[in-house]
Amino acid sequence: MPRDTLTGSRIRERRGIKGVRQADLARQVGISPSYLNLIEHNRRRIGGKLLVDIAEVLGVEPQMLTEGAEAALIATLREAAAGAGVAITETDRAEELAGRFPGWAEALAWSHRRIASLERTVETLSDRLTHDPRLAASLHEVLSTAAAIRSTASILAETGELEPEWRDRFHRNLNEDSVRLADSSKALVNYLDENEAGEEHRGAPQEEVEAFMMANGHHFPALEAGSATPEEIVATAPELTGRAAREVTRAVLDQYAADAAAMPLAAFGREVQSVGVDPLALASAFDVDLPAVFRRVAALPEDVLPGEVGLVVCDASGSILFRKAVTGFALPRYGEACPLWPLFTALNRPLVPIRRRVSQQGRTAVEFDCLAVAWPDGQPGFERDPLYRSIMLILPVRPGDGDGAVLVQPVGSTCRVCPRTGCGARREPSILSDGL
Repeated sequence: MPRDTLTGSRIRERRGIKGVRQADLARQVGISPSYLNLIEHNRRRIGGKLLVDIAEVLGVEPQMLTEGAEAALIATLREAAAGAGVAITETDRAEELAGRFPGWAEALAWSHRRIASLERTVETLSDRLTHDPRLAASLHEVLSTAAAIRSTASILAETGELEPEWRDRFHRNLNEDSVRLADSSKALVNYLDENEAGEEHRGAPQEEVEAFMMANGHHFPALEAGSATPEEIVATAPELTGRAAREVTRAVLDQYAADAAAMPLAAFGREVQSVGVDPLALASAFDVDLPAVFRRVAALPEDVLPGEVGLVVCDASGSILFRKAVTGFALPRYGEACPLWPLFTALNRPLVPIRRRVSQQGRTAVEFDCLAVAWPDGQPGFERDPLYRSIMLILPVRPGDGDGAVLVQPVGSTCRVCPRTGCGARREPSILSDGL
């Protein structure tokens, strides 16, 4: 039996080793126990986010569930060797290393995974410290209040006798500013001390929209069936606390409903099963444009797609408006993304579809097919320049897919955490320049 058909059996085995009940595992990953039972008996395919969530709960790498421990170990060793620039002849001997020295192989694989985890942590923290709007506002509050206190204290220390009225006013200002500094410093410390286990404070509407979409798996059955309106869904969403976030989400869901009406789920799913994720063929079959197909593909449930997909939308300034993450491809939340992404190349060639195979630096050697196109947002006028948006669909390249001779473009996530040297598109030195 092929290895990938035993994923359910490996999940059942790992669940037994961990001592996790089937119902508890199903609840933690957001599916029904009956559906998990079908998966564990290899009667349902599994991949994408659901596989990653199950692997996280069970405390294993996703590859250990899909390929088995030995295959996952060999794949990790090859990724580590590729990332270190080891010659191909040595990379091909990863299987021999795992067979002759399994202990050392496990240690190397663990170190590689640990480094990748630390890189992701550094990337996230750097992105947050550099661009987090709430953090910037908190630091501005602390610094401005400290400056006010210093100015008042300087007047009191350097000025001779003051009129009692002015002296009392300065003392009152000093007391009020000191209280304000204490409060803002406490708030800043509490914000920095937050961890993933606590409630996440979101500093921008886009973050709330992202959390809402992730909580729903980027798929809304009620909109598919027409049993709810975008307004009704937004009104009952606990993730959306601000007016701006609700307005942005309503616009996203309005677009979702329009795409679902133009490409009904059942018919679109059958077409995907027939032609695969071929945006041009899908656009022709449903008489829609490519951006609509990209959005529709990214909104499909996991049991329809052959694997997970990512999506990014930006405006003409390069600001990321929407993102759906995909495993192995880092998408910065706040900072400026890598200018080498096809997403931005498409802005220079509006309405021209672009396809590039890329490999993101600083991570594993996973490759992605990135499909992008830019289009005018709204109808331009004779005295009004068109406003363009660009969209990029991110498809992981599975082993055996495509031609091995395809040119792979190395890209990064953002310059600040990209270790690639000699890049003409670099905006600033990387904090990983010392090889962290």
